[in-house]
Amino acid sequence: MKTPKRIEPLIQDGFVDEVIQQLMSGKEASVYVVRCGEEIRCAKAYKEANKRSFRQNTDYTEGRKVKNSRRARAMEKGTRYGRKAQEESWQNAEVDALYRLAAAGVRVPRPYDFHEGVLLMELMIDSNGNAAPRLNDLALTAELSREYHRMLVAQVVRMLCAGIIHGDLSEYNVLVDSTGPVIIDLPQAIDAAANNQACKMLLRDVENLAIYFGQFAPELLATSYGMEIWSLYQSGQLHPESDLTGHFEYIEKTVNIKSILREINDTLKEEEARKLRRTINS
Repeated sequence: MKTPKRIEPLIQDGFVDEVIQQLMSGKEASVYVVRCGEEIRCAKAYKEANKRSFRQNTDYTEGRKVKNSRRARAMEKGTRYGRKAQEESWQNAEVDALYRLAAAGVRVPRPYDFHEGVLLMELMIDSNGNAAPRLNDLALTAELSREYHRMLVAQVVRMLCAGIIHGDLSEYNVLVDSTGPVIIDLPQAIDAAANNQACKMLLRDVENLAIYFGQFAPELLATSYGMEIWSLYQSGQLHPESDLTGHFEYIEKTVNIKSILREINDTLKEEEARKLRRTINS
C-alpha cells in the first residue's frame, strides 16, 4: 500500500522497511501493520489534537510530572509551544506505561521504538496468524466470559501493583490473541499514587469489565472486585498474585443521635458560659 505520510519519516530513518496494510483508524490514532527487517510489527501513528475525538482531561493528566519547568509553564498557559509539549507528553505517557507494564509482566504489546510521533510495537496475532481481534468483535460463551474476566481482573491487579491504572478500560481496548486478552491503548493511563481520581478510575475500569462480560455471565454483575482491589491496595496488602473473592463488605457505622445532640448542647452551654464571663469582666 502507499506509505502514509506519518510513516514516511520512519522509512527514511530506517525504522520501517514497508507498510503492509492499515489495521484500524481510531479516535486517537491510526494503526498499521509494517515490516521491520524480518519482523512484522505494529505502528501506531498518533493523530494531531485537532483531528482526534478523544480530548485530554485533567482527570487523566493530574499528577503527571514535567521535568522541564519551561515546558510545564507553557503547558499550563496553553501557548503554541505548550500545546505541542502537551501532545508529546500525552503520547509519551503510553510509551512509558507500556515499558513499565511489560516489565511487570502485564499482558500488553511489547514496545520497540517511539519515533516522530509513531509507536512501534509488537503485533498481536490470533491462533491463525492474523491480527488479533478486539474483544468486542468476538462471540463469547458464558464459560469463556468468566475466564477472560478473571484474566483481565488479574491484569488490572498487576497493573496497579506497578503503579498504573488504565483509566479507559473496556471491551474496545482489549485484544484477544492466541493465548487470551491483551490490554491496549494507554495514553490516558494514570499514576495511581499521584492522581486523586485513581480510585474512581479503577472502579470504572473494573465495572466496565463486569458490565460487558455480565451480558454472557450475569453473576459477574454482582461482584465487587473494584473495591476489593482498591481496599487491598490502600492497606498495602495488594500483590500480583492476590487471591480475590469478588466480594467487599461495606461497613456502615450506626449514627448515635443522642450522643450528637448531647455534644451540641454541651457546646451551646460552653458558649453561653463564655458570653457570661465576658459580660461580667466588662
